[in-house]
Amino acid sequence: MVRNGDEEDQERGGTRGESTEDAFKDEYVPPWQKQITLRAMVTGLILSVVFNFIVCKLNLTTGVIPSLNVAAGLLGFAGVRSWTVVIDKFGMLKQPFTRQENTVIQTCVVASSGIAFSSGTASYMLGMSPNIATQSGAGNTPNNTKTLSISWMFPYLFVVSFAGLFSIVALRKLMIMKYKLTYPSGTATAYLINCFHTPKGAKLAKKQVGSLFKSFGFSFIFGAVQWLVARDEGCGFGSLHTFGAQAYAKRFYFDFSSTYVGVGMLCPYMVNISLLIGAIISWGIMWPMIEAKKGVWYSADLSAVSLHGIQGYRVFIAIAMMLGDGVFHFAYMLVVTILSFTKRTSSRKEDKEEDDDNKIQNEYFLKDQIPNWAAAVGYACIVVVSIIVIPIIFPSLKWYQVLVAYLIAPILAFCNSYGAGLTDWSLASNYGKIAILTFSYWVGLENGGVIAGLASCGLMMCIVDTASGLMGDFKTGYLTLSSPRSMFFSQLIGTAMGCIITPLVFSIFNTAYDLGDPNGPYPAPYALMYRGIALLGVEGFDSLPTHCLSLSIWFFLAAILINLVTQLLEKFETKYKIYRFIPSPMCMAIPFYLGGYFAIDMCLGSLILFGWQMYNKQKAKDFGPAVASGLICGDSLWGIPASVLALAGAKAPFCMKF
Repeated sequence: MVRNGDEEDQERGGTRGESTEDAFKDEYVPPWQKQITLRAMVTGLILSVVFNFIVCKLNLTTGVIPSLNVAAGLLGFAGVRSWTVVIDKFGMLKQPFTRQENTVIQTCVVASSGIAFSSGTASYMLGMSPNIATQSGAGNTPNNTKTLSISWMFPYLFVVSFAGLFSIVALRKLMIMKYKLTYPSGTATAYLINCFHTPKGAKLAKKQVGSLFKSFGFSFIFGAVQWLVARDEGCGFGSLHTFGAQAYAKRFYFDFSSTYVGVGMLCPYMVNISLLIGAIISWGIMWPMIEAKKGVWYSADLSAVSLHGIQGYRVFIAIAMMLGDGVFHFAYMLVVTILSFTKRTSSRKEDKEEDDDNKIQNEYFLKDQIPNWAAAVGYACIVVVSIIVIPIIFPSLKWYQVLVAYLIAPILAFCNSYGAGLTDWSLASNYGKIAILTFSYWVGLENGGVIAGLASCGLMMCIVDTASGLMGDFKTGYLTLSSPRSMFFSQLIGTAMGCIITPLVFSIFNTAYDLGDPNGPYPAPYALMYRGIALLGVEGFDSLPTHCLSLSIWFFLAAILINLVTQLLEKFETKYKIYRFIPSPMCMAIPFYLGGYFAIDMCLGSLILFGWQMYNKQKAKDFGPAVASGLICGDSLWGIPASVLALAGAKAPFCMKF
């Protein structure tokens, strides 16, 4: 049955017009101190550990990380609601579970798991390690490598991860209230939380939680079964030659990963198709052609992982596509930002009519102010500490270079936050790559430019990423009547949790497995790529294999052209919407190094979701994200006992070979 939008929004606790706050007109809105409760923080801590394992595993395998906001909000709702129901039965419930508390939990968890990404434990930080340096075959000197240890990872993350929060907090009213930026992820999260806390929405949320835990159980058990039959290398489900031995040798096979299937269900269709297209172009066409030139274009005596051989083509052509994609989006976002400001400046008319929702939301958003002087003092203190601590950890990065990075970072943080508010794109990794090239060139190879570039990447990524994340959470808080102070402090707490949990989780993986091995379970593709960018900065293009530079330039230009065509079609072609079917250069580049096995898994996830939507579109919309999150959580959490077993030297009892 077709219903009009207002009816559907009202039933599902939507955010359209006056229906939202009408649904909560009798709800008690606690002061900000009571929004950050002990039970919320305990729930946030538990979920932070879970989500850090998930993000760490995804970082170390494919680097494709879907939005986990839905799972964080849903699990936070399930955890606290079940606890309050039990307490209420005994008449001991002192404070009801509100949407503001739910928002605090979600903010804390996402901030913590965000550190697992921006910390670079699977990219720039891992790229510093001697293991990755050995693979690169260049810059493998003592001052250009650094052994990973939690003894320096803890202080480094603590000094760089909080600056982004203080750099942008003073602009919250400008971005949220005056410019009314959308922040699509923040708005969608608020919509979900509002849904959970309406009577009918709560019923749906309980069913979603049930679906999540069913898929979680299946995924966890299936992960255990896969471990039981994978005693030695070449054993297990992942060794099945799904499409034949020749395709398997070119990394085209289905490896039975619940995680990738779940990620595929959460990612847009064209992301997964782009990955598959990239795998076909590289492993199906390009690499066999280049390997045929072995002994002509590059030496036949090189190791399989040397960047001067076939691996160099894989890594640097992928880097070229990523840089091309990044340069285009950087320029595009700059143009969008300038045009948006110009439009706002030239327009003298302001819409003074506010609906009831806006009036209420503005009132609560302005209620608990965060003093601008506190933000300025906080940022200044972090800068002072950083210019002392960072050069001690990384001697190749001087204090004045750290100061320059901190002076530039707030401008980039604003640009990224504004762009994310318009388009939902965070370009944190692109700003990080620019920092690598800039600072590695500035310092030079002899003075440890590789480490300096990678360390500056971390500083820039953390500031820019946490800044846009905070503003998105302010948008969520604005739409759920959560206090800006509770949002800010829950971000601080979540960031602190992430700075502690992320190195510990990473150290478990690093101790149990050989991270960065291209043929191992955790190839960490971005580690070698980020180190490759640093090597370009200090060595220039002379270090590349024959014809690698010309191929890289062509793919760099192709990435820009593909993005340009996509944007032009999106703007001017409206009838058939062809732009929706153009692949993403960034996604195409990822399998250039890894192969197509995970792309096949993710495409299967898309196929499952597509079939589900054809059968029942509404149920697929309601339960698809929950089922996908369960698949990811279950398989990723199996990594904890699997790591413990690996550390204990235990081997699986069986070997299943095909």
